[in-house]
Amino acid sequence: MNSTTHVPWLADEPLDRSEMTSHMKHVTPLLKSPVKQPAPLIHGSVSKEAAIATHANLLPGLPKEKLQHLRELYERLDMDNDGTIDIRDLTLALQHEMPHIPNGVAPQLLARMSNVREEGVEKVGFPEFAQYVIEHEKQLEKIFEELDRNKDGLIDVKEIKSYCDQVGVPISDAKAQNVVEKMDQTGSSAIGLSEFQQFMLFYPSSDPADIARYWKHNLATDVGESSLPEDFSPMELQTGVWWRHLVAGGIAGCMSRTCTAPLDRIKVYLQVHATWRNKLNVFSAVKLLFEEGGVKSFWRGNGVNVVKIAPESAIKFMAYEQMKRVLLSLKGEGELTVSERFVAGSSAGAISQTVIYPMEVLKTRLALRRSGQLDRGLFHFAKKMVKNEGIMCFYKGYIPNLLGIIPYAGIDLAVYETLKSLYVKSCAGEAEPGALAFLCCGTCSTTCGQLASYPLALIRTRLQARAISGNLQQPDTMIGQLQYILKNEGFSGLYRGIAPNFMKVIPAVGISYVVYETVRKYLGASMT
Repeated sequence: MNSTTHVPWLADEPLDRSEMTSHMKHVTPLLKSPVKQPAPLIHGSVSKEAAIATHANLLPGLPKEKLQHLRELYERLDMDNDGTIDIRDLTLALQHEMPHIPNGVAPQLLARMSNVREEGVEKVGFPEFAQYVIEHEKQLEKIFEELDRNKDGLIDVKEIKSYCDQVGVPISDAKAQNVVEKMDQTGSSAIGLSEFQQFMLFYPSSDPADIARYWKHNLATDVGESSLPEDFSPMELQTGVWWRHLVAGGIAGCMSRTCTAPLDRIKVYLQVHATWRNKLNVFSAVKLLFEEGGVKSFWRGNGVNVVKIAPESAIKFMAYEQMKRVLLSLKGEGELTVSERFVAGSSAGAISQTVIYPMEVLKTRLALRRSGQLDRGLFHFAKKMVKNEGIMCFYKGYIPNLLGIIPYAGIDLAVYETLKSLYVKSCAGEAEPGALAFLCCGTCSTTCGQLASYPLALIRTRLQARAISGNLQQPDTMIGQLQYILKNEGFSGLYRGIAPNFMKVIPAVGISYVVYETVRKYLGASMT
């Protein structure tokens, strides 16, 4: 095979984060489902055979099978079928066809396919695409050889972990196992060269440390692990990567909670006031809330809900790091397993919830207040609560809130991993599962987690709001509330308000992801 022109800057160079940030304004509006229209494979109305013959002349020396394979890859990326690849094509293709690659790298992938480094690249033709693939496969082969320490033609968990340690981005055994599982198409627990090249082909970097960071932070964090705080290596802690991610997460949380605040207030209102007698539902609640306070009333309590993000995130992060140190000291040697990290994460969540719980109670009270009840300010509102109910009013519903952390996180993780494992086994030997498969697994696991923990959340809210809800005849204990609800409203009473709770999941996750990625890249926290 004749070698194609070498592109030296493709090798051993990390992704340019500032370049990625500057292009994000082009990427974000493109996340809409494409509409495929019949169009020629290359410019002009020519047949597929003629197009391939033309490409064979442009790329002399390529075997017909290789050319055909490149053509098929090209067509997968050409989402609008116009014969070229542009930023929209790449963004959509990465999102729908190759979900393991972050679609935020689309601008840089397009630039590297076009063999230029400046902005303004609009389209790429097949010859440029083919050259990128051939060159990138060569670079990936070199990386594979570095990974394959025992030279048996396969890479396993131990070799991936050793490689990441060598480049300064250490990962745990569990995360290394996760990387292998995502690449493995045969169920052999080891990765061959072709599997490795296929999986990494459209990640536009061959810098070892950059690839290790991608494995650590983009692949190892599944939907089921989202309840656990992020792990940072000593190097990342020293260089300040951790605070950039906390800031990005905080801003993403603010935006997400603010955008979904109306649904959250409707949920709280239904949890406290809906019964089988009054037949309150989402639509009647919207009407009542609008008539009482107008559009602005749907954001009552959101200010406190947003403000508590910063202390909650900081406390959880510090508590998680301390809990990991304690568990490691008790263990003596080795690394923390997934279950041990789950214990550390749950403990950190419990500690942070204990500290910020008064703000949680305040948020619920504010969400249920009527117009005019905050005229003298938030501190007067809180002072009045203490005067009328005592200081312990800020810990009403604390026990069901704490108990709700474990079943949600545990069931979410267990169901997701079980469904993912069953799907991978049923599709053994096939291409990697697409975004829809993982979305279904994540949706099912989240739904199961919410269904299991929601009764505790409802009881927590009712206890928080009991003093102002007009339902003083209801018990003021967790067990008492449970018995009261089952006796007077039946089993369905434990799920009042769950509809708006489910309705806010998808927009909340979507907004959080987009804002987090944008802010993270702006701050220069490289995790892709």
